[in-house]
Amino acid sequence: MGKSYGEWLVRWRYPVLIFFILVAILAASGARFLTFKTDYRVFFSEDNPQLQAFEELQNTYTKTDNVLFVLAPGDGDVFTRETLASVVRLTEAAWQIPYSIRVDSISNYQHTDAEDDDLIVDDLVTDVDQLDEAGLQRIREIALNEPLIVNRLVSGRGHVTGVNVTIQLPDDGTGKEVPEITAFARQLSEEVRASNPDLDVYLTGMVVMNNSFPEVMLRDQRTLVPMMFAVVLVTLILMLRSVSATLGTFLVIVCSIVTGMGLAGWMGIALTPPSSASPTIILTLAVADCVHVLISFLHAMRRGLDKTSAMVDSLRINLQPIFLTSLTTVIGFMSMNFSDAPPFRDLGNIVAMGVAAAFVFSVTILPALMLILPVHVKPGPTRRTRLMDKFADFVVQRRGVLFWVTGAIIVILVSFIPRNELNDEFIKYFDKTIDFRNATEFATENLTGIYTIDYSLGTEESGGISDPGFLANVEDFANWYREQSDVLHVNTLTDTMKRLNKNMHADEPGWYRLPDQRDLSAQYLLLYEMSLPYGLDLNNQIDISKSATRLSVALENVSSNELLAMEDAAQEWLSVHAPEMQTNGASPSIMFAHIGQRNIRSMLTGITIALVLISLILIVALRSLKIGLVSLIPNLAPAAMGFGLWGLLVGEVGLALSVVAGMTLGIVVDDSVHFLSKYLRARREQQLGSEDAVRYAFSTVGMALTVTTLVLIAGFMVLTQSPFKLNSDMGLLTAITIAFALAADFLFLPPLLMKVDK
Repeated sequence: MGKSYGEWLVRWRYPVLIFFILVAILAASGARFLTFKTDYRVFFSEDNPQLQAFEELQNTYTKTDNVLFVLAPGDGDVFTRETLASVVRLTEAAWQIPYSIRVDSISNYQHTDAEDDDLIVDDLVTDVDQLDEAGLQRIREIALNEPLIVNRLVSGRGHVTGVNVTIQLPDDGTGKEVPEITAFARQLSEEVRASNPDLDVYLTGMVVMNNSFPEVMLRDQRTLVPMMFAVVLVTLILMLRSVSATLGTFLVIVCSIVTGMGLAGWMGIALTPPSSASPTIILTLAVADCVHVLISFLHAMRRGLDKTSAMVDSLRINLQPIFLTSLTTVIGFMSMNFSDAPPFRDLGNIVAMGVAAAFVFSVTILPALMLILPVHVKPGPTRRTRLMDKFADFVVQRRGVLFWVTGAIIVILVSFIPRNELNDEFIKYFDKTIDFRNATEFATENLTGIYTIDYSLGTEESGGISDPGFLANVEDFANWYREQSDVLHVNTLTDTMKRLNKNMHADEPGWYRLPDQRDLSAQYLLLYEMSLPYGLDLNNQIDISKSATRLSVALENVSSNELLAMEDAAQEWLSVHAPEMQTNGASPSIMFAHIGQRNIRSMLTGITIALVLISLILIVALRSLKIGLVSLIPNLAPAAMGFGLWGLLVGEVGLALSVVAGMTLGIVVDDSVHFLSKYLRARREQQLGSEDAVRYAFSTVGMALTVTTLVLIAGFMVLTQSPFKLNSDMGLLTAITIAFALAADFLFLPPLLMKVDK
């Protein structure tokens, strides 16, 4: 079949070249429909239970999407006229941020005082220019002794303060809102710095995190893709030593990338940071097909064949293995559709389409172009060919030692897999070159944390939150959390109720406790709510019917395991002490903590199905049950070895790495398919023994496998330069796995074949 196809291509090379370039252009035209998603929610499928719980909480209370300005005065004292004036100005200006619905700071904190029988509610900081030392000291004492704002809006030692802006993004947003909000907030930060040069301003919050995703994505597109093109071109020129071959490969790469991305646009797929790595991966995989065609083609010309005969021969021996490797690679990436994170499904689908396109173009555009362009090849074996022949002799002569040594290494590395711990810290998805990461870590170390757990603690009756028994349980739960390590702040309605009770008893300190009568609690709450200004109501803490209240816990930068352990302990406390108000915690932190574990479970199903399909395809295509089963070892071992080495060196597996096994399964099969196809061709067509068949396989495909592996490793190592950890970790482990695949196919598979296929 390959020979007939090659002869047909030779005859129709000009129409074939023009037709498939036009196909690529048509597919690429869909790129105009590509959109970008700028919401962390894209990492969660619609049926994700943690996302559903979070959305329910958001629908009950005020949204929690926010922009947080952290102000750090150079003198380490927030309570000076200059710094407080900056806080006041920023608080007022922050209301102008698009889609803002609430602004909280120490300046507009609604402090309550008793005046005879009246409750006075007013901003904590007023007429800042008129404040004397006594006034500043009064503000300091109130702020640093108010549990509602300490470690939330001001640090415990008064050296850092924050202005928190609550944002309500439109449900049917266009994706432009987040960059617009962030740009406005950054401009405000610059204005604050300009008016008070002694003040450092750090910008964090969920909206800023959302904006960091597309910024990282665009940065990757500007740097990684050009870098990868440069790496590939240099590698190809050095290895192929043919300008025409390099040009042909470059054209196939471009056509494959634009086809994959264009088809994604036609299908309505939105780009996210993980899926934005698609061009680099497609580029890398497209090279592999081209290299096999070209090296066989150039090898045949060195043997004395003319250009036309050499291309027919190359297609004859490579068409089936390239089709098989492309099919298995597509299946491997399609297995990512089992991922619980939609961005990785999109990544798998885009790359699968790009790989399919790369196969088509590498057996149409590439050979047609090579037949048209001039190709100059010196006859006779090259130095690299002689080296590969010597390496084949070494493997055959040392097959016994290699079998046991490499087998032992595989077993040892695989034994380290249990050292891996499922863990994720979504702040560390960004490296320290990203401002959001640095600002968030500063905020956590000095003020408050972005990791949170929210609880909607409810009763079964309207107005039930005024019940003294319910309030006592909420207070006990809040106090339990305050005793836990890694907890920075607990925001609870009970602190407000205790302060109101004290106010209504002439500010006597002894009355700083929860009211013991339901009607008093309800009256205090009503009086307080009526006194609050617009935008600073209690909708962020109580629901409309006053049957439930939100309790929010801010944490340090904890790992997902630590966060889930804390949530489990909280559930245990609730079940023992307050089972009637037991509810699961909900927040982006909880969602990200669960996603890695959910993704691994779902990907195991996908990997199993992909493995079964790939194994059946290989058994049928190679026409040998024994060889098909033998291929399972070099196909499964590389990923297992990669995770074992990762367990030894790193020990943490998160969301990104949970898809690597499925993604690399299709890639590592490429080496074994090409090696086995050449081995079986020698056994069946040339009637060679297993030792000589191994030599033949090394001679015909060894250099191609070496070149493609180097290019694949280079491509995925380029991904490690991404400031987005999901991409960089995925790239590193994939590169390690591909390196292990070549080692297994060169050092373990040949001795195994010589043992079982005598």
